[in-house]
Amino acid sequence: MTLETEVQSLRQVSMFKDIDPARLKLLAFTSERVQFASGQRFFAQGDMSDAAYVILEGVAHVMLDTPHGEIKVADLGHNALVGEMGILSDSPRSATIVAAEQTTALRIDKRVFLELLAQFPQIALAVMRELADRLERTNAQLAAQSKA
Repeated sequence: MTLETEVQSLRQVSMFKDIDPARLKLLAFTSERVQFASGQRFFAQGDMSDAAYVILEGVAHVMLDTPHGEIKVADLGHNALVGEMGILSDSPRSATIVAAEQTTALRIDKRVFLELLAQFPQIALAVMRELADRLERTNAQLAAQSKA
């Protein structure tokens, strides 16, 4: 995979679309493209939050450990950002992420991710919007479950 191909992949991610190509090249250079086989974990609930991931291809399950066992709470696909919550809150992972199929992701180190947010307010805003959307969906699911 060439650096230019990495930049083109990043350009497809909505939160990165307005970033200067030279900065995207730097992000691609400082990030790592990783492959996950079906069933392989990105990380486990409770792990230290050391990186965020952008799913470039494939699907991943969001799994939670509960007193009644592990449950799937969401699926994430193309261009989804995962792992940012632990970085932003400086806390352990709140969920386990497992590849549902062969999945390719870009691993962005915690330090690089935080620098990116500091340098580009539009990315920070996009991350906040994504987190707000997730919270809204979770609240709707909880409300529906409480009515059942």
